[in-house]
Amino acid sequence: MSSHDAVTTKRWSLLLLTLPSQPNAVRLRTWRTLKALGAPALRDGAYILPAEHREGLSKIADEVRSHNGSAWLLDLSGRSPEQEQELVALFDRTESYMEWHAVARALQHDLANLGETEARRQFRTVMEGLEAVERIDYFPGEARNMAREALGALRREIDSRFSKGEPAPAPGEIALLDRTRYIGKRWAIRARPWVDRLACCWLIRRFVDPHAQFVWLRDTADLPCDAIGFDFDGAAFSHVGNQVTFEVMLASFGLQDDPRLRRIAEVVHYLDVGGPPVAEAAGLENILAGLRTLQPDDDQLIKATDGVFEALYAAPGEKK
Repeated sequence: MSSHDAVTTKRWSLLLLTLPSQPNAVRLRTWRTLKALGAPALRDGAYILPAEHREGLSKIADEVRSHNGSAWLLDLSGRSPEQEQELVALFDRTESYMEWHAVARALQHDLANLGETEARRQFRTVMEGLEAVERIDYFPGEARNMAREALGALRREIDSRFSKGEPAPAPGEIALLDRTRYIGKRWAIRARPWVDRLACCWLIRRFVDPHAQFVWLRDTADLPCDAIGFDFDGAAFSHVGNQVTFEVMLASFGLQDDPRLRRIAEVVHYLDVGGPPVAEAAGLENILAGLRTLQPDDDQLIKATDGVFEALYAAPGEKK
């Protein structure tokens, strides 16, 4: 099927609204929800979305009716290919992507004046901004591709500036390993570790190798032949697919069913590569940043941060 044919067979959902005069909160909530859904207006009180996103409009309709407003949710299709093209054009997100590019360029310009913690925090904000645009980009095209390329370039620049050797995601499956074969080992890691590496150091000593010795690498090419490398390209343990090294180690050593470790993994994943925000993330990031400032020696740093991760592991929380 050609792209032209795909447009002519598109189905739509049309929401016709008459909002109640009171309470005003319902009106505000309705407008904000329509904006969050990316539903353009055909005219006052008439909003449209692709039919597969009908549920969002249905919820709005239910709330409006519950407050004595009127709401009709109808099926719609274009009468001609030209009309379908006009409907698709209502969802053009080019301006939103341009606004996003401006924010990304501003961060790139400011990198020289930022420390690593703040640079990565702002990068996550930029990444979340792009995800927000993509969620309502129902007909993605070259503008989205260019934004993703720009985001990748920005990430690489931040990694190059603050964390040389940051691993790229590798394809493949994660094999289950025998933990008893990893006791009393030397573990090699890039010097001046940050969240993912710090969490891995705690995980190794806490659940895998209580007698682990860590070797700090300034250059990953200097990996000792008798050491197990992690969190760099070519290491025994590193990023696989969308999983960071901490998550890969959980799966490798059969620890992924522990709900408290999974919760820590969510925090580590968010702080390392982004994703759904996690409540504990901001506090953990600030504590680890402070400890890294106070501890210039990496062995002392992981001793200090081990206590932080142990406390996070012990903290009560919802069991998943």
